[in-house]
Amino acid sequence: MPLSSPALLFHRNKVLKEITKKSRHRSTQLCCCPHCMQGISFRRFGNSVSEYFHLLQLQQKTLKVIGAEFGTSVLSYFIFLKWLLTFNIFSFLINFSFLTIPQFLAAESNNLSFTGLELLTGAGYFQQTVLYYGFYTNATISKIKNGPSYNMQLAYIFTVGLYFVICFLILLFSMAKSFCRNFLNPQAFSGNASKLLCTWDFNITNEKAVKLKQKNLSTQIKSQAAMLVLPIITSVLNAFIPFFYSWLGRLERFQTPGQHIYVTIVRNIILKISIVGILCYYWLNTVAASESQCWETLVGQDIYRLIVVDFMFCLLGSFFGEFLRRIIGTTVCVSLGLPEFDIGRNVLDLIYAQTLTWIGILFSPLMPGIQIISFSIVFCVKKVSLMMNCQPPRKVWRTAQMTTTFMFLLFFPSFLGVLSVIGVTVWRLKPSEGCGPFRGLSSMYAAVSEWIEILENYTASKWVVWIYHNLITSEIFFFILSTSILVIAYLYWQIIEGRKIMIKHLQEQIINGGKDKMFLLEKLRALQMAKQTPSAPGGQGQQVSLTV
Repeated sequence: MPLSSPALLFHRNKVLKEITKKSRHRSTQLCCCPHCMQGISFRRFGNSVSEYFHLLQLQQKTLKVIGAEFGTSVLSYFIFLKWLLTFNIFSFLINFSFLTIPQFLAAESNNLSFTGLELLTGAGYFQQTVLYYGFYTNATISKIKNGPSYNMQLAYIFTVGLYFVICFLILLFSMAKSFCRNFLNPQAFSGNASKLLCTWDFNITNEKAVKLKQKNLSTQIKSQAAMLVLPIITSVLNAFIPFFYSWLGRLERFQTPGQHIYVTIVRNIILKISIVGILCYYWLNTVAASESQCWETLVGQDIYRLIVVDFMFCLLGSFFGEFLRRIIGTTVCVSLGLPEFDIGRNVLDLIYAQTLTWIGILFSPLMPGIQIISFSIVFCVKKVSLMMNCQPPRKVWRTAQMTTTFMFLLFFPSFLGVLSVIGVTVWRLKPSEGCGPFRGLSSMYAAVSEWIEILENYTASKWVVWIYHNLITSEIFFFILSTSILVIAYLYWQIIEGRKIMIKHLQEQIINGGKDKMFLLEKLRALQMAKQTPSAPGGQGQQVSLTV
Protein backbone atom coordinates (compact mmCIF):
# COMPACT_ATOMS: atom_id res chain seq x y z
CA MET A 1 0.00 0.00 0.00
CA PRO A 2 1.28 3.49 -0.76
CA LEU A 3 2.01 5.04 2.64
CA SER A 4 4.01 7.98 3.81
CA SER A 5 7.46 7.57 5.38
CA PRO A 6 6.30 8.19 8.99
CA ALA A 7 3.55 5.59 8.59
CA LEU A 8 6.01 3.02 7.22
CA LEU A 9 8.40 3.71 10.11
CA PHE A 10 5.55 3.27 12.62
CA HIS A 11 4.57 -0.15 11.21
CA ARG A 12 8.21 -1.25 11.10
CA ASN A 13 8.80 -0.43 14.76
CA LYS A 14 5.57 -2.22 15.71
CA VAL A 15 6.65 -5.40 13.95
CA LEU A 16 10.11 -5.28 15.57
CA LYS A 17 8.51 -4.98 19.05
CA GLU A 18 6.35 -8.06 18.39
CA ILE A 19 9.41 -10.05 17.26
CA THR A 20 11.43 -9.13 20.35
CA LYS A 21 8.53 -10.13 22.63
CA LYS A 22 8.20 -13.55 20.98
CA SER A 23 11.95 -14.17 21.13
CA ARG A 24 12.05 -13.31 24.87
CA HIS A 25 9.09 -15.63 25.51
CA ARG A 26 10.80 -18.50 23.67
CA SER A 27 14.06 -17.96 25.56
CA THR A 28 12.27 -18.13 28.93
CA GLN A 29 10.55 -21.35 27.85
CA LEU A 30 13.84 -22.89 26.77
CA CYS A 31 15.53 -21.95 30.03
CA CYS A 32 12.72 -23.60 31.99
CA CYS A 33 12.86 -26.82 29.93
CA PRO A 34 16.00 -28.93 30.56
CA HIS A 35 14.93 -31.49 27.97
CA CYS A 36 14.77 -28.74 25.35
CA MET A 37 18.27 -27.62 26.33
CA GLN A 38 19.49 -31.20 25.93
CA GLY A 39 17.83 -31.33 22.51
CA ILE A 40 19.60 -28.14 21.50
CA SER A 41 22.95 -29.49 22.73
CA PHE A 42 22.47 -32.75 20.83
CA ARG A 43 21.44 -30.77 17.77
CA ARG A 44 24.56 -28.63 18.03
CA PHE A 45 26.67 -31.75 18.46
CA GLY A 46 25.06 -33.28 15.39
CA ASN A 47 25.71 -30.13 13.41
CA SER A 48 29.35 -30.07 14.48
CA VAL A 49 29.76 -33.73 13.50
CA SER A 50 28.15 -33.14 10.14
CA GLU A 51 30.42 -30.14 9.58
CA TYR A 52 33.42 -32.26 10.53
CA PHE A 53 32.52 -34.97 8.05
CA HIS A 54 31.82 -32.30 5.49
CA LEU A 55 35.38 -31.05 5.90
CA LEU A 56 36.66 -34.58 5.31
CA GLN A 57 35.15 -34.60 1.85
CA LEU A 58 37.31 -33.62 -1.05
CA GLN A 59 36.89 -30.05 -2.14
CA GLN A 60 34.25 -29.56 -4.76
CA LYS A 61 36.10 -26.52 -5.99
CA THR A 62 38.94 -28.70 -7.28
CA LEU A 63 36.54 -30.81 -9.32
CA LYS A 64 34.91 -27.69 -10.75
CA VAL A 65 38.30 -26.29 -11.78
CA ILE A 66 39.29 -29.59 -13.41
CA GLY A 67 36.01 -29.79 -15.27
CA ALA A 68 36.29 -26.19 -16.45
CA GLU A 69 39.89 -26.43 -17.67
CA PHE A 70 40.12 -30.04 -18.90
CA GLY A 71 36.57 -31.06 -19.72
CA THR A 72 34.19 -33.71 -18.47
CA SER A 73 36.29 -36.63 -19.77
CA VAL A 74 39.17 -35.89 -17.37
CA LEU A 75 36.71 -34.88 -14.66
CA SER A 76 35.06 -38.31 -14.85
CA TYR A 77 38.33 -39.93 -13.68
CA PHE A 78 38.53 -37.77 -10.56
CA ILE A 79 34.83 -38.28 -9.79
CA PHE A 80 35.37 -42.03 -10.09
CA LEU A 81 38.44 -41.82 -7.83
CA LYS A 82 36.49 -39.83 -5.23
CA TRP A 83 33.65 -42.38 -5.38
CA LEU A 84 36.11 -45.24 -4.77
CA LEU A 85 37.64 -43.33 -1.86
CA THR A 86 34.22 -42.89 -0.24
CA PHE A 87 33.46 -46.55 -0.91
CA ASN A 88 36.64 -47.67 0.90
CA ILE A 89 35.87 -45.43 3.86
CA PHE A 90 32.55 -47.23 4.18
CA SER A 91 34.33 -50.62 3.92
CA PHE A 92 36.89 -49.68 6.54
CA LEU A 93 34.25 -48.52 9.02
CA ILE A 94 32.32 -51.79 8.70
CA ASN A 95 35.33 -54.07 9.18
CA PHE A 96 36.84 -51.92 11.93
CA SER A 97 33.57 -51.79 13.87
CA PHE A 98 32.58 -55.47 13.74
CA LEU A 99 35.97 -57.23 13.53
CA THR A 100 38.87 -55.09 14.68
CA ILE A 101 37.35 -53.54 17.81
CA PRO A 102 36.17 -56.90 19.24
CA GLN A 103 39.56 -58.43 18.45
CA PHE A 104 41.29 -55.69 20.45
CA LEU A 105 39.47 -56.98 23.52
CA ALA A 106 40.95 -60.47 23.12
CA ALA A 107 44.29 -59.50 21.55
CA GLU A 108 47.60 -60.64 22.96
CA SER A 109 50.72 -58.50 23.15
CA ASN A 110 52.96 -58.30 20.08
CA ASN A 111 56.52 -59.36 20.89
CA LEU A 112 57.94 -58.68 17.42
CA SER A 113 60.14 -55.65 16.81
CA PHE A 114 59.32 -53.00 14.23
CA THR A 115 62.14 -52.38 11.74
CA GLY A 116 60.50 -50.07 9.20
CA LEU A 117 60.76 -52.40 6.23
CA GLU A 118 57.34 -53.79 7.16
CA LEU A 119 55.85 -50.73 5.49
CA LEU A 120 57.02 -52.19 2.17
CA THR A 121 56.83 -55.93 2.78
CA GLY A 122 53.86 -56.14 5.14
CA ALA A 123 55.61 -58.95 7.05
CA GLY A 124 57.39 -59.03 10.40
CA TYR A 125 55.71 -56.87 13.02
CA PHE A 126 52.48 -56.54 11.03
CA GLN A 127 52.03 -60.32 11.06
CA GLN A 128 50.95 -60.22 14.72
CA THR A 129 48.48 -57.36 14.35
CA VAL A 130 44.82 -56.99 13.42
CA LEU A 131 45.91 -56.27 9.86
CA TYR A 132 45.89 -59.97 8.92
CA TYR A 133 43.50 -62.90 9.15
CA GLY A 134 45.88 -65.08 11.20
CA PHE A 135 45.80 -62.76 14.21
CA TYR A 136 42.04 -63.07 14.76
CA THR A 137 40.86 -65.53 17.38
CA ASN A 138 38.40 -68.37 16.93
CA ALA A 139 37.12 -68.10 20.50
CA THR A 140 33.95 -66.50 21.75
CA ILE A 141 34.81 -63.11 23.25
CA SER A 142 33.18 -62.33 26.59
CA LYS A 143 34.50 -59.80 29.10
CA ILE A 144 31.68 -60.29 31.62
CA LYS A 145 31.13 -63.65 33.31
CA ASN A 146 27.78 -65.13 32.27
CA GLY A 147 27.23 -62.03 30.17
CA PRO A 148 26.78 -61.48 26.44
CA SER A 149 29.40 -63.04 24.19
CA TYR A 150 30.72 -62.31 20.71
CA ASN A 151 31.31 -65.20 18.33
CA MET A 152 34.26 -64.17 16.17
CA GLN A 153 33.71 -66.94 13.62
CA LEU A 154 30.19 -65.81 12.84
CA ALA A 155 31.16 -62.15 13.04
CA TYR A 156 33.96 -62.64 10.55
CA ILE A 157 32.01 -64.55 7.92
CA PHE A 158 28.81 -62.52 8.30
CA THR A 159 30.64 -59.19 8.20
CA VAL A 160 32.50 -60.12 5.03
CA GLY A 161 29.41 -61.72 3.50
CA LEU A 162 27.04 -58.84 4.25
CA TYR A 163 29.70 -56.38 3.12
CA PHE A 164 29.87 -58.00 -0.30
CA VAL A 165 26.07 -58.11 -0.52
CA ILE A 166 25.95 -54.37 0.22
CA CYS A 167 28.71 -53.76 -2.33
CA PHE A 168 26.75 -55.75 -4.90
CA LEU A 169 23.60 -53.70 -4.31
CA ILE A 170 25.47 -50.38 -4.31
CA LEU A 171 27.29 -51.19 -7.53
CA LEU A 172 24.14 -52.48 -9.19
CA PHE A 173 22.12 -49.43 -8.16
CA SER A 174 24.89 -46.99 -9.14
CA MET A 175 25.38 -48.67 -12.49
CA ALA A 176 21.65 -48.73 -13.22
CA LYS A 177 21.24 -45.10 -12.17
CA SER A 178 24.18 -44.01 -14.30
CA PHE A 179 22.89 -46.06 -17.23
CA CYS A 180 19.43 -44.48 -17.01
CA ARG A 181 20.88 -41.00 -16.71
CA ASN A 182 23.50 -41.25 -19.45
CA PHE A 183 22.00 -43.70 -21.94
CA LEU A 184 18.23 -43.73 -21.55
CA ASN A 185 17.93 -40.04 -20.73
CA PRO A 186 20.90 -38.44 -22.45
CA GLN A 187 20.07 -34.94 -21.48
CA ALA A 188 55.71 -43.49 14.98
CA PHE A 189 58.78 -45.70 14.64
CA SER A 190 60.47 -47.64 17.45
CA GLY A 191 64.18 -47.53 18.32
CA ASN A 192 64.97 -50.15 15.68
CA ALA A 193 63.15 -48.36 12.86
CA SER A 194 64.51 -47.84 9.37
CA LYS A 195 67.51 -50.11 9.02
CA LEU A 196 68.47 -48.49 5.77
CA LEU A 197 68.94 -45.05 7.35
CA CYS A 198 69.45 -45.44 11.10
CA THR A 199 70.87 -48.90 11.73
CA TRP A 200 74.59 -48.30 11.34
CA ASP A 201 76.67 -48.41 14.52
CA PHE A 202 79.35 -45.72 14.19
CA ASN A 203 81.27 -47.15 17.16
CA ILE A 204 82.50 -49.94 14.84
CA THR A 205 86.01 -48.99 13.65
CA ASN A 206 87.63 -52.38 13.00
CA GLU A 207 87.78 -53.17 9.26
CA LYS A 208 86.83 -56.80 9.77
CA ALA A 209 83.92 -55.86 11.99
CA VAL A 210 82.82 -53.29 9.41
CA LYS A 211 82.73 -55.89 6.63
CA LEU A 212 80.91 -58.34 8.89
CA LYS A 213 78.31 -55.69 9.76
CA GLN A 214 77.87 -54.83 6.08
CA LYS A 215 77.36 -58.48 5.18
CA ASN A 216 74.83 -58.89 7.98
CA LEU A 217 72.82 -55.86 6.80
CA SER A 218 73.00 -57.02 3.18
CA THR A 219 71.70 -60.46 4.10
CA GLN A 220 68.79 -59.04 6.09
CA ILE A 221 67.77 -56.67 3.31
CA LYS A 222 67.94 -59.53 0.72
CA SER A 223 65.41 -61.70 2.93
CA GLN A 224 63.16 -58.78 2.92
CA ALA A 225 63.75 -57.73 -0.75
CA ALA A 226 62.91 -61.21 -2.06
CA MET A 227 59.33 -60.63 -0.95
CA LEU A 228 59.05 -57.69 -3.35
CA VAL A 229 60.01 -59.61 -6.50
CA LEU A 230 56.45 -60.69 -7.35
CA PRO A 231 54.80 -57.27 -6.81
CA ILE A 232 57.59 -55.46 -8.66
CA ILE A 233 57.30 -57.72 -11.71
CA THR A 234 53.52 -57.36 -11.65
CA SER A 235 53.69 -53.59 -11.33
CA VAL A 236 56.27 -53.33 -14.13
CA LEU A 237 53.91 -55.19 -16.45
CA ASN A 238 51.00 -53.01 -15.34
CA ALA A 239 53.04 -49.85 -15.86
CA PHE A 240 54.86 -50.28 -19.16
CA ILE A 241 52.43 -52.32 -21.25
CA PRO A 242 49.64 -49.69 -20.91
CA PHE A 243 52.14 -47.05 -22.10
CA PHE A 244 52.73 -49.22 -25.14
CA TYR A 245 48.99 -49.47 -25.69
CA SER A 246 48.66 -45.67 -25.55
CA TRP A 247 51.50 -45.21 -28.04
CA LEU A 248 49.96 -47.84 -30.31
CA GLY A 249 46.61 -46.06 -30.16
CA ARG A 250 48.19 -42.84 -31.43
CA LEU A 251 49.59 -44.69 -34.43
CA GLU A 252 46.19 -46.21 -35.23
CA ARG A 253 44.59 -42.77 -35.61
CA PHE A 254 41.02 -43.36 -34.51
CA GLN A 255 38.28 -41.12 -35.82
CA THR A 256 37.15 -39.93 -32.37
CA PRO A 257 38.88 -39.72 -28.97
CA GLY A 258 36.15 -41.94 -27.53
CA GLN A 259 37.13 -44.83 -29.79
CA HIS A 260 40.77 -44.44 -28.74
CA ILE A 261 39.89 -44.51 -25.05
CA TYR A 262 37.50 -47.46 -25.28
CA VAL A 263 39.97 -49.56 -27.31
CA THR A 264 42.70 -48.74 -24.80
CA ILE A 265 40.39 -49.72 -21.93
CA VAL A 266 39.59 -53.07 -23.57
CA ARG A 267 43.29 -53.85 -24.07
CA ASN A 268 44.16 -52.84 -20.51
CA ILE A 269 41.27 -54.75 -18.97
CA ILE A 270 42.44 -57.93 -20.72
CA LEU A 271 45.91 -57.33 -19.27
CA LYS A 272 44.59 -56.73 -15.76
CA ILE A 273 42.29 -59.77 -15.88
CA SER A 274 45.17 -61.98 -16.96
CA ILE A 275 47.44 -60.76 -14.17
CA VAL A 276 44.81 -60.99 -11.43
CA GLY A 277 43.66 -64.40 -12.70
CA ILE A 278 47.20 -65.81 -12.59
CA LEU A 279 47.73 -64.39 -9.09
CA CYS A 280 44.44 -65.86 -7.80
CA TYR A 281 45.27 -69.25 -9.30
CA TYR A 282 48.67 -69.12 -7.56
CA TRP A 283 47.13 -68.15 -4.22
CA LEU A 284 44.26 -70.64 -4.24
CA ASN A 285 46.21 -73.62 -5.59
CA THR A 286 49.86 -73.19 -4.64
CA VAL A 287 49.82 -71.09 -1.46
CA ALA A 288 46.63 -72.64 -0.02
CA ALA A 289 47.91 -76.17 -0.71
CA SER A 290 51.27 -75.52 0.96
CA GLU A 291 51.99 -76.77 4.44
CA SER A 292 52.66 -73.31 5.83
CA GLN A 293 51.35 -72.43 9.24
CA CYS A 294 48.97 -69.69 8.04
CA TRP A 295 48.49 -69.46 4.30
CA GLU A 296 45.74 -66.86 4.63
CA THR A 297 48.20 -64.40 6.18
CA LEU A 298 50.69 -65.11 3.38
CA VAL A 299 48.05 -64.24 0.80
CA GLY A 300 47.20 -61.08 2.72
CA GLN A 301 50.88 -60.09 2.76
CA ASP A 302 51.16 -60.66 -0.99
CA ILE A 303 48.14 -58.46 -1.62
CA TYR A 304 49.53 -55.80 0.74
CA ARG A 305 52.82 -55.74 -1.19
CA LEU A 306 51.00 -55.59 -4.51
CA ILE A 307 48.95 -52.59 -3.38
CA VAL A 308 51.98 -50.74 -1.97
CA VAL A 309 54.20 -51.35 -4.99
CA ASP A 310 51.36 -50.52 -7.38
CA PHE A 311 50.87 -47.25 -5.48
CA MET A 312 54.57 -46.42 -5.83
CA PHE A 313 54.52 -47.19 -9.55
CA CYS A 314 51.45 -45.00 -9.91
CA LEU A 315 53.39 -42.07 -8.46
CA LEU A 316 56.40 -42.86 -10.64
CA GLY A 317 54.09 -43.03 -13.64
CA SER A 318 52.89 -39.51 -12.93
CA PHE A 319 56.51 -38.35 -12.75
CA PHE A 320 57.95 -40.13 -15.77
CA GLY A 321 54.80 -40.30 -17.85
CA GLU A 322 53.62 -36.72 -17.39
CA PHE A 323 56.32 -34.54 -15.79
CA LEU A 324 59.25 -35.68 -17.91
CA ARG A 325 56.98 -35.83 -20.94
CA ARG A 326 56.12 -32.17 -20.40
CA ILE A 327 59.80 -31.23 -20.15
CA ILE A 328 60.62 -33.13 -23.34
CA GLY A 329 57.64 -31.66 -25.16
CA THR A 330 58.49 -28.09 -24.19
CA THR A 331 62.31 -28.09 -24.43
CA VAL A 332 63.75 -31.00 -26.43
CA CYS A 333 60.99 -31.70 -28.96
CA VAL A 334 58.63 -28.75 -29.09
CA SER A 335 56.48 -30.37 -31.77
CA LEU A 336 55.22 -32.92 -29.25
CA GLY A 337 53.73 -30.26 -27.01
CA LEU A 338 52.16 -30.92 -23.64
CA PRO A 339 50.83 -34.44 -22.92
CA GLU A 340 47.15 -35.27 -22.54
CA PHE A 341 45.78 -37.06 -19.49
CA ASP A 342 45.52 -40.79 -20.27
CA ILE A 343 42.04 -41.57 -18.97
CA GLY A 344 41.92 -45.24 -19.97
CA ARG A 345 45.20 -46.20 -18.30
CA ASN A 346 44.52 -44.27 -15.10
CA VAL A 347 40.98 -45.62 -14.71
CA LEU A 348 42.14 -49.20 -15.17
CA ASP A 349 44.82 -48.61 -12.52
CA LEU A 350 42.08 -47.63 -10.07
CA ILE A 351 39.95 -50.66 -10.93
CA TYR A 352 42.98 -52.95 -10.56
CA ALA A 353 43.81 -51.49 -7.13
CA GLN A 354 40.19 -51.79 -5.98
CA THR A 355 40.05 -55.40 -7.18
CA LEU A 356 43.10 -56.25 -5.06
CA THR A 357 41.46 -54.52 -2.10
CA TRP A 358 38.26 -56.57 -2.45
CA ILE A 359 40.23 -59.83 -2.67
CA GLY A 360 42.32 -58.84 0.32
CA ILE A 361 39.40 -58.04 2.61
CA LEU A 362 38.95 -61.73 3.52
CA PHE A 363 42.66 -62.14 4.31
CA SER A 364 43.28 -58.64 5.67
CA PRO A 365 40.17 -56.89 7.05
CA LEU A 366 41.87 -53.50 7.30
CA MET A 367 43.01 -53.46 3.67
CA PRO A 368 40.46 -50.70 2.79
CA GLY A 369 42.21 -48.43 5.29
CA ILE A 370 45.46 -48.80 3.36
CA GLN A 371 43.66 -48.07 0.13
CA ILE A 372 42.09 -44.94 1.65
CA ILE A 373 45.58 -43.53 2.24
CA SER A 374 46.68 -44.59 -1.22
CA PHE A 375 43.70 -43.09 -3.06
CA SER A 376 43.92 -39.84 -1.08
CA ILE A 377 47.56 -39.36 -2.09
CA VAL A 378 46.85 -40.40 -5.68
CA PHE A 379 44.05 -37.83 -5.89
CA CYS A 380 46.36 -35.02 -4.78
CA VAL A 381 49.28 -36.13 -6.96
CA LYS A 382 47.14 -36.61 -10.07
CA LYS A 383 45.48 -33.24 -9.52
CA VAL A 384 48.83 -31.42 -9.26
CA SER A 385 50.29 -33.34 -12.21
CA LEU A 386 47.22 -32.59 -14.31
CA MET A 387 47.37 -28.87 -13.59
CA MET A 388 51.12 -28.55 -14.13
CA ASN A 389 51.93 -31.03 -16.88
CA CYS A 390 48.88 -31.78 -19.03
CA GLN A 391 46.84 -29.92 -21.57
CA PRO A 392 43.10 -30.11 -22.21
CA PRO A 393 41.89 -32.64 -24.79
CA ARG A 394 42.46 -31.36 -28.31
CA LYS A 395 39.13 -32.69 -29.55
CA VAL A 396 35.86 -31.97 -27.78
CA TRP A 397 33.61 -35.03 -27.58
CA ARG A 398 30.64 -36.31 -25.61
CA THR A 399 31.67 -38.16 -22.42
CA ALA A 400 28.35 -38.69 -20.64
CA GLN A 401 28.60 -42.49 -20.91
CA MET A 402 32.14 -42.77 -19.50
CA THR A 403 31.05 -42.93 -15.86
CA THR A 404 28.64 -45.73 -16.74
CA THR A 405 31.44 -47.58 -18.50
CA PHE A 406 33.69 -47.23 -15.46
CA MET A 407 30.95 -48.55 -13.17
CA PHE A 408 30.27 -51.47 -15.50
CA LEU A 409 33.97 -52.43 -15.60
CA LEU A 410 34.12 -52.18 -11.80
CA PHE A 411 31.10 -54.46 -11.54
CA PHE A 412 32.07 -56.85 -14.32
CA PRO A 413 34.59 -58.39 -14.47
CA SER A 414 36.17 -56.90 -11.31
CA PHE A 415 33.55 -57.39 -8.59
CA LEU A 416 31.99 -60.56 -10.01
CA GLY A 417 35.46 -62.06 -10.41
CA VAL A 418 36.25 -61.24 -6.78
CA LEU A 419 33.01 -62.93 -5.70
CA SER A 420 34.14 -66.09 -7.51
CA VAL A 421 37.50 -66.06 -5.73
CA ILE A 422 35.90 -65.41 -2.33
CA GLY A 423 33.29 -68.11 -2.95
CA VAL A 424 35.94 -70.75 -3.75
CA THR A 425 37.92 -69.73 -0.67
CA VAL A 426 34.94 -69.82 1.69
CA TRP A 427 33.25 -73.00 0.43
CA ARG A 428 36.05 -75.23 -0.87
CA LEU A 429 39.42 -74.41 0.69
CA LYS A 430 40.41 -75.73 4.10
CA PRO A 431 41.48 -73.05 6.59
CA SER A 432 44.83 -73.17 8.34
CA GLU A 433 45.06 -75.37 11.40
CA GLY A 434 47.06 -73.01 13.57
CA CYS A 435 45.68 -69.54 12.97
CA GLY A 436 42.60 -67.51 12.20
CA PRO A 437 39.01 -67.65 13.39
CA PHE A 438 38.19 -70.77 11.31
CA ARG A 439 41.01 -73.03 12.49
CA GLY A 440 39.97 -76.65 12.90
CA LEU A 441 37.04 -76.42 10.47
CA SER A 442 36.74 -78.15 7.12
CA SER A 443 35.88 -74.84 5.46
CA MET A 444 35.03 -71.30 6.46
CA TYR A 445 31.38 -71.88 5.62
CA ALA A 446 31.27 -74.79 8.11
CA ALA A 447 31.00 -72.17 10.88
CA VAL A 448 27.55 -71.23 9.58
CA SER A 449 26.44 -74.88 9.33
CA GLU A 450 27.48 -75.56 12.92
CA TRP A 451 25.66 -72.43 14.09
CA ILE A 452 22.47 -73.56 12.34
CA GLU A 453 22.71 -76.97 14.02
CA ILE A 454 22.87 -75.22 17.40
CA LEU A 455 19.86 -73.04 16.57
CA GLU A 456 17.76 -76.10 15.72
CA ASN A 457 17.64 -76.90 19.44
CA TYR A 458 15.96 -73.60 20.28
CA THR A 459 12.30 -73.03 19.46
CA ALA A 460 12.63 -69.24 19.26
CA SER A 461 15.17 -69.59 16.44
CA LYS A 462 13.19 -71.92 14.20
CA TRP A 463 12.51 -69.09 11.74
CA VAL A 464 16.25 -68.61 11.17
CA VAL A 465 16.65 -72.33 10.48
CA TRP A 466 13.68 -72.24 8.09
CA ILE A 467 15.17 -69.32 6.16
CA TYR A 468 18.51 -71.08 5.98
CA HIS A 469 17.14 -74.38 4.65
CA ASN A 470 14.39 -73.02 2.40
CA LEU A 471 16.01 -69.88 1.02
CA ILE A 472 19.77 -69.67 1.45
CA THR A 473 20.61 -73.31 0.65
CA SER A 474 17.73 -73.86 -1.78
CA GLU A 475 18.57 -74.01 -5.49
CA ILE A 476 14.89 -73.60 -6.36
CA PHE A 477 14.69 -70.28 -4.52
CA PHE A 478 17.69 -68.86 -6.38
CA PHE A 479 16.32 -70.23 -9.64
CA ILE A 480 12.99 -68.47 -9.07
CA LEU A 481 14.79 -65.31 -7.95
CA SER A 482 17.04 -65.31 -11.01
CA THR A 483 14.10 -65.99 -13.32
CA SER A 484 12.11 -63.16 -11.76
CA ILE A 485 15.02 -60.75 -12.18
CA LEU A 486 15.43 -61.77 -15.82
CA VAL A 487 11.69 -61.34 -16.47
CA ILE A 488 11.67 -57.91 -14.83
CA ALA A 489 14.78 -56.91 -16.78
CA TYR A 490 13.17 -58.12 -20.02
CA LEU A 491 9.96 -56.19 -19.34
CA TYR A 492 11.94 -53.10 -18.45
CA TRP A 493 13.92 -53.49 -21.65
CA GLN A 494 10.71 -53.82 -23.67
CA ILE A 495 9.37 -50.64 -22.04
CA ILE A 496 12.56 -48.85 -22.97
CA GLU A 497 12.35 -50.10 -26.54
CA GLY A 498 8.71 -49.00 -26.71
CA ARG A 499 9.63 -45.54 -25.50
CA LYS A 500 12.39 -45.34 -28.08
CA ILE A 501 9.92 -46.25 -30.85
CA MET A 502 7.42 -43.71 -29.53
CA ILE A 503 10.09 -41.02 -29.45
CA LYS A 504 11.07 -41.94 -32.99
CA HIS A 505 7.45 -41.68 -34.15
CA LEU A 506 7.02 -38.34 -32.41
CA GLN A 507 10.18 -37.06 -34.06
CA GLU A 508 8.86 -38.21 -37.43
CA GLN A 509 5.54 -36.46 -36.71
CA ILE A 510 7.38 -33.25 -35.91
CA ILE A 511 9.36 -33.54 -39.14
CA ASN A 512 6.21 -34.29 -41.13
CA GLY A 513 4.40 -31.42 -39.44
CA GLY A 514 7.20 -29.11 -40.49
CA LYS A 515 7.03 -30.39 -44.04
CA ASP A 516 3.24 -29.86 -44.07
CA LYS A 517 3.70 -26.30 -42.91
CA MET A 518 6.29 -25.67 -45.61
CA PHE A 519 3.95 -27.16 -48.22
CA LEU A 520 1.03 -25.02 -47.08
CA LEU A 521 3.21 -21.92 -47.01
CA GLU A 522 4.35 -22.58 -50.56
CA LYS A 523 0.74 -23.08 -51.70
CA LEU A 524 -0.30 -19.90 -49.92
CA ARG A 525 2.49 -17.93 -51.56
CA ALA A 526 1.59 -19.36 -54.98
CA LEU A 527 -2.06 -18.45 -54.45
CA GLN A 528 -1.15 -14.94 -53.42
CA MET A 529 1.07 -14.56 -56.45
CA ALA A 530 -1.71 -15.87 -58.68
CA LYS A 531 -4.18 -13.34 -57.24
CA GLN A 532 -1.80 -10.42 -57.48
CA THR A 533 -0.65 -11.02 -61.07
CA PRO A 534 -3.97 -10.48 -63.08
CA SER A 535 -5.23 -7.64 -60.89
CA ALA A 536 -2.04 -5.65 -60.98
CA PRO A 537 -3.06 -3.04 -63.70
CA GLY A 538 -6.57 -2.44 -62.36
CA GLY A 539 -5.25 -2.16 -58.93
CA GLN A 540 -2.75 0.46 -59.93
CA GLY A 541 -5.42 2.47 -61.83
CA GLN A 542 -7.72 2.32 -58.87
CA GLN A 543 -5.01 3.60 -56.65
CA VAL A 544 -4.34 6.44 -59.06
CA SER A 545 -8.00 7.42 -59.25
CA LEU A 546 -8.25 7.40 -55.52
CA THR A 547 -5.23 9.59 -55.32
CA VAL A 548 -6.62 12.03 -57.78
